[in-house]
Amino acid sequence: MPAWPGGNCPVCGDYMPRNLVHCQTCRTLLNEDLKPIQVAPPEPVELKEIAAMVEVEPAGFFIECPHCQRELRVNKKYVGENVACKFCSGQFVFGNNVKRIGFYVKCPHCDEELRAAEKYMGMKVACKMCGGKLQFVAPAAKR
Repeated sequence: MPAWPGGNCPVCGDYMPRNLVHCQTCRTLLNEDLKPIQVAPPEPVELKEIAAMVEVEPAGFFIECPHCQRELRVNKKYVGENVACKFCSGQFVFGNNVKRIGFYVKCPHCDEELRAAEKYMGMKVACKMCGGKLQFVAPAAKR
């Protein structure tokens, strides 16, 4: 099978340099020994939409001290434990009887910390930093 020697295209007449397979202008096959083949494109496959919603438990809570009413940030590992206020040193058990103002989570998409009000617990939201979708879920019961 000889290579294209160079010369004018037999269809459009434009000059084509040596060793080409197709005319650069009209895409005609320049070597008569070659036969064009038809490649059937694959059938499209329907893709399932990925639910990128990630459930996130609070890493901790913002609560109101029952003694001085100042806001405290308390890690979730202290739920059910005796804690002391860093402002007034008042001691109390961190449980359901303490007024929760909000909670904080670490975004699983961008690792930024997010603060949310209690009313958002159970809701599906977007991270304000990266737009990643997450759902705030109540923490599992302590064992």
